[in-house]
Amino acid sequence: MKLLEDRIRKDGIIAEGGVLKVDCFLNHLMDVKLFHEMGMEFKRLFKDKPINKILTIEASGIGIACVVAECFDVPVLFAKKSQSINLSGEVYSTKVQSFTHKRVYDVVVSKKFIGPEDHVLIIDDFLANGCALQGLIQLVQEAGATVEGIGICVEKGFQDGGRIIRETGIQLESLAIVDAMDPATGEITFREQ
Repeated sequence: MKLLEDRIRKDGIIAEGGVLKVDCFLNHLMDVKLFHEMGMEFKRLFKDKPINKILTIEASGIGIACVVAECFDVPVLFAKKSQSINLSGEVYSTKVQSFTHKRVYDVVVSKKFIGPEDHVLIIDDFLANGCALQGLIQLVQEAGATVEGIGICVEKGFQDGGRIIRETGIQLESLAIVDAMDPATGEITFREQ
């Protein structure tokens, strides 16, 4: 998606450790007009799927997931990174390692919000190693629901996550795939799609 690639080139910052900071428009301060365009693109990419629920993981995936859900006219369910007192009843649970936070989270969703009747589109802002997506896929499958596809805003193509997820056979669509980042020059190379 050229609009997103242009924005990453303009405002993205390459930080230490292979981190691409896009917090000024994607995952801290959110450009809702850009989100709308991304949501419409995900709608186009998955238009033939019988999606009735969007799933993401807290926290930075929630904003884009809400806009995508509006485009599909379906609800959003987000996996919580900890069991809280306001999450009552039985839950599906898995462990997810975060690339950016360098820690493992127990991720949960309430059993009352997902089941065999659900056809789920997983949405997230970033894909690096694929650990979060693997955890979300596991939660959907444990619920007996169907993963209809995965939509990612920015994929780091030089890390293994995209390859790992694509090898499962699930349709994975990334709006921008970064193949290389040069911290010295600030240059970001995108994969042709």
